[in-house]
Amino acid sequence: MVGEFRGLERASLEVLRAEAAQELETVIHERLLAGEDPWEFMEQLPTVDELVVYLLRADAISANDGARPSPTREYRVLRQIALAHPPLTRTVWRLIGTLAA
Repeated sequence: MVGEFRGLERASLEVLRAEAAQELETVIHERLLAGEDPWEFMEQLPTVDELVVYLLRADAISANDGARPSPTREYRVLRQIALAHPPLTRTVWRLIGTLAA
């Protein structure tokens, strides 16, 4: 079980947030260049913290040989992210709530 979460410690939260913010800026820029109206797409985009959680989740899936997680494992992975990065706790629980819906 320890191996499945080793990706959660890959970088500091500050670095992960900076990477996610840069990725989000790139997505916004590309959509604006494509002529999309920001009033229509901005609310659809994930937050920086959501992107960080998705990145850490993807790392956990990769560490498990790419196997898609069961709902129970998905919950454990997300919970482990919150434990490893307490400032992400609110975002993790919001995402867990969307999984349960």
